[in-house]
Amino acid sequence: MCSEIKQIQQQLAKFAAERDWEQFHSPKNLAMALSGEMGELTEIFQWLTTEQSKHLPAAKKAHLEEEIADVLMYLVRLADKCDVDIMAACQKKLYKNEQKYPIDKCFGNAKKYNEL
Repeated sequence: MCSEIKQIQQQLAKFAAERDWEQFHSPKNLAMALSGEMGELTEIFQWLTTEQSKHLPAAKKAHLEEEIADVLMYLVRLADKCDVDIMAACQKKLYKNEQKYPIDKCFGNAKKYNEL
């Protein structure tokens, strides 16, 4: 696993253990918390135009950074609790997506793989 992700994983496990939060960090609870954080991330962009979403004011950008961090931390924690190697899982999924979305069929096209 990527050393930076492993380091964050260890820091999060230590953080939770020091606060006796292991009891709350079941995969179910972490997935639910991740979903909630995704909602908070999505809310930042709600009602913005595409152009506005690309050029956030400084305060919104700072909020965005925090929400992205929250999402990543819950995802890393969930992977740790479920014994999933995030980097290996990403590599496998990327390979699978390359097979489902060959360049010659999907270049410049937003259709789902089963519509190509």
